[in-house]
Amino acid sequence: MKLRYLFTTAGTSVWTHRTRSLLTILGIVIGVASIMLIVSIGKGAEKLILDQIGGMGADTIVVRPGKEPTGPSDFADTLFADSLKDADVAALKKKSNVPDLVEIVPAVIVSGTASYRGETYRPTTFGWSVELLSRMFKVYPVEGILFGEDEIRANANVAVIGAKVKEELFGIESAVGKNVRIKDKNFRIVGVFESHGQAAFLNVDETIVIPYTTAQKYLLGITYYHEIMMRAESPDVVAQTVRDIEATLRTSHKIPDSGENDFFIETQQGLVDQISTIIGVLTAFLSSVVAISLVVGGIGVMNIMLVSVTERTREIGLRKALGATNRDILSQFLVESVLLTLSGGLIGILGGVLLSLAASLVLSITVGTSWGFTLPLSAALLAIGVSVAVGLVFGIYPARQASQKSPIEALRYE
Repeated sequence: MKLRYLFTTAGTSVWTHRTRSLLTILGIVIGVASIMLIVSIGKGAEKLILDQIGGMGADTIVVRPGKEPTGPSDFADTLFADSLKDADVAALKKKSNVPDLVEIVPAVIVSGTASYRGETYRPTTFGWSVELLSRMFKVYPVEGILFGEDEIRANANVAVIGAKVKEELFGIESAVGKNVRIKDKNFRIVGVFESHGQAAFLNVDETIVIPYTTAQKYLLGITYYHEIMMRAESPDVVAQTVRDIEATLRTSHKIPDSGENDFFIETQQGLVDQISTIIGVLTAFLSSVVAISLVVGGIGVMNIMLVSVTERTREIGLRKALGATNRDILSQFLVESVLLTLSGGLIGILGGVLLSLAASLVLSITVGTSWGFTLPLSAALLAIGVSVAVGLVFGIYPARQASQKSPIEALRYE
């Protein structure tokens, strides 16, 4: 039996009972559309996060204290770990230990609110090198200047604030030269960053940067660092530099050969690999859950095909009496089943694209940054393949039932 004839016959049957056919493939439509939406959101999230990580620079290396986090609760533990100290910074600065480092800056994180004349705001406050932040994220002061190494060495009470902090605390008036209060200490504002938004995992607009020495001594009363940020000479030497850093810190901390590190090292590529793996696993898990609707849709197709076989028993008998073979009947009903699920898959792809576009618009507004529409062609091709497979798997039993009917008994059927 010619393939064209098979599809024409199957299409006629599906169109004749189009309302029933549409209801039958509803599960397929929902399943495919949902999977397309999940893949699109997953890819969009991955692209957004990787773009943010890209802001760090491929030559950036970060060392944090404690064991590498394996869950959300572990991240808080790194704030209380005290394994990174001045001696470590001094050891890392020695060219004989880590020859390919060009910059080393420790950092501490300060929680709490900032206030000015009754106005309060909860920023992200860092004890850091504001010059490094400016170079790393290519963000520059729109007002005032950046503090430098002299202020860091002098434990100066100076600060550079982000555009959002300035807007919330000072409104339209100039902030430079005024004092902002952080943890009951006054800090003189020397500069205001231009509006920049998100950079890596940091929103520059919501940030206050003060000298890390000042944050340690006057705000936190600690002698350790929450992280040490470094830059290698080039991305090509990052891998070797990471090995040198690890060896230097293990020696500095007197960790035996069999002992575990009391610090962990992050690089841009390492973060990229972790994020891609996490999002890939999450997308696969959610897709497998949603795939249940495809199974339900397949069962619906099998059910309606069995009903169709029963309704068309006399037609089957007549076709066999006129010379149709069991294989012809099997092919006819199998193609009809595949056509049903394929139609559901195509409608689902269209629905998934529309839902993904809507989701990207909503998420762009919600997140406050551009959430690009991302839907790989491979996802659509996979959806088509899965739809055809569902039609074959759940259509084979009704098709076999139809092909094995006796023409004599079928013609007698009322």
